[in-house]
Amino acid sequence: MGKSSLIPISQKRVEFYGDQLTVAAVQDEGKEQFYVPVRPICESLGVDFSGQRQRINRDPVLAKYARFVVVTPTNAAEAAKGGNPNLLCLPLDYISGFLFGINAARVKPELRERLLIYQERCYRVLSEALQEGRLTANPDFDALLEKDTEAVQAYQMALAIVKLARNQVLMESRINQHEERIELLESQLGDPGRYVTPDQASQISQAVKTVALALGKKSGRNEFGAVYGELYRKFGITGYKMLPARRFDEAMKFLTDWHEDLAGTLPF
Repeated sequence: MGKSSLIPISQKRVEFYGDQLTVAAVQDEGKEQFYVPVRPICESLGVDFSGQRQRINRDPVLAKYARFVVVTPTNAAEAAKGGNPNLLCLPLDYISGFLFGINAARVKPELRERLLIYQERCYRVLSEALQEGRLTANPDFDALLEKDTEAVQAYQMALAIVKLARNQVLMESRINQHEERIELLESQLGDPGRYVTPDQASQISQAVKTVALALGKKSGRNEFGAVYGELYRKFGITGYKMLPARRFDEAMKFLTDWHEDLAGTLPF
């Protein structure tokens, strides 16, 4: 760790299966982060905090993100204990990783089930408690969902819609990525059906020449490069022979309209 202790901008008490856990919000590296003290969790589970602290220090990931946070006691009993307010904490997102590293076989039998509950649900419940703005995580919510009521049905339907929408977003992303890879592969292979034919390329070249001459009469300069450049920019190509065949008519219309604006006539 080796960094100065973080000062919370706020603290929250989250009830988790009868335990009161403190979550501290701090401003770390320009953004708000949530940290959870490790010692209270160890005490609730009956595991040795000193040993767990050593395990955190040995773990390359947990050691990287572990920080000391100045946590203020939130009740008289805690305040009476005194001691160092700098508590070893882990980011909320890494608490589940810490919990899964505790061997349930080494926990007292009477506390083993409690550890398994923590390992299974702690991350999800703590995250929901903060992200949804709740200060108390209700352990009975899953039981409530087992009832066949209109509210439960609406809740389950909403979850299904969210899941469906998420899958749709992911599927569309994969389709787009697949199409982009196909287009890239085709361009690399030089698929002859992908680009304009030699005859079409010749028509485009002649149209560019006509527009350039008309533009040059007004500017007094050689405008061939400017016309080609505008064509390439508009169609996202690096050469007129690289124009997609499906956009040939569009390109000819673009050049025809441009010449008509310059000369008032249709040249081709």
